[in-house]
Amino acid sequence: MSEPAPTFDIPKECWGGVVKNEGPDFYVEVEKVPVPEIGPQDVLIKLNATGICLSDIHFMLADWNLPKMSELGTKCAGHEGAGVIVKVGEAVKTLKVGQRAGFKPIQNVCHTCEYCKTGRETYCLKAVFTGAFCDGTYGSYKQYVVSPENYTTALTISQGVSDHVAGPVMCSASTIYSSIKESGLQPGQWAVFPGGGGGVGIQGVQLAAAMGIRPIVVDTGEERRKLALGLGAEHFVEFKNGDPVKEVVELTGGGAHGVFVTAVQSYPIALGYLGARAGAQIMCIGLPPRGKYHIDLDPTPLIFRNQSIKGTLVASLADIDATLDFAKRGKLRLEPTVVGLSQFNEAVQKLKNGQVAGYVFVFALGLQEHKDNG
Repeated sequence: MSEPAPTFDIPKECWGGVVKNEGPDFYVEVEKVPVPEIGPQDVLIKLNATGICLSDIHFMLADWNLPKMSELGTKCAGHEGAGVIVKVGEAVKTLKVGQRAGFKPIQNVCHTCEYCKTGRETYCLKAVFTGAFCDGTYGSYKQYVVSPENYTTALTISQGVSDHVAGPVMCSASTIYSSIKESGLQPGQWAVFPGGGGGVGIQGVQLAAAMGIRPIVVDTGEERRKLALGLGAEHFVEFKNGDPVKEVVELTGGGAHGVFVTAVQSYPIALGYLGARAGAQIMCIGLPPRGKYHIDLDPTPLIFRNQSIKGTLVASLADIDATLDFAKRGKLRLEPTVVGLSQFNEAVQKLKNGQVAGYVFVFALGLQEHKDNG
């Protein structure tokens, strides 16, 4: 006989990190927000953890060439979390109360177009994006979120991976994995990570090393140097000491096979890292603020050296599962800095001001913690 499903007391309101003063001087204030209602084909997830992605910072800064959060009626940012299903809609058949689940950058897709049918559903033209693209119901900077049954990531393969790790895997780690996979780099080839001592880049370094690719980090500071070399980088190039492009070309014997740009300030010089390497690629991951950090493109090396520039968005369901498997096997060490709700704004401001090295900030979305400390 199967065990009865657990039951949960679901409040009318929960704690959420609400953005205030949207723009350059924004801040996040923890306050009560409504617990969303679910539809017949939805599940309600109580998030135990949510990561802070730099994308959230840009949405709150309102410096991307996209609609502002306030224009969409969004109060809570956030798009990467993990927790437990506490309620299911009447038509839900494949998920159950008490099951662990993740919350991703994309809320849902059409499931019928050519992209959805070929495992590239993140490029579905009808994709519904999480957090800042929807109303305030969906951002993961709150304790309860709604997710549709047919696009919810069930954390069934991630036994041993805590919610504090699984949350960031929903976006940052799986996004960089997806880009590495899309590049087609092979074992033994060189991958350069400008700004690779930061949160997304350092995850890419670990995943590349686990795939047999040879990572080089271009960054600055002793803390980031130790972190990068300790987590799989073969070389660390200090960009403040000389010419980083020249050094990378020399280290790689002619140029990188792939450059994975998460630090948007690196776009103007990214092509230089390819040197004369035929077939080399720039993989664009970080989305720059409007009007800044563009690639000044001369097509000549693209033609003569078969080089290319590609962009990747976020991870598919399959790529999220693959990234969770890396974490489960110990190949991806996130070691997130877990903070409580009372430290929400402090952690967000540190990320905004670049005061972190390789940190993945994760909020423990516990009601009791906020009562005790905030």
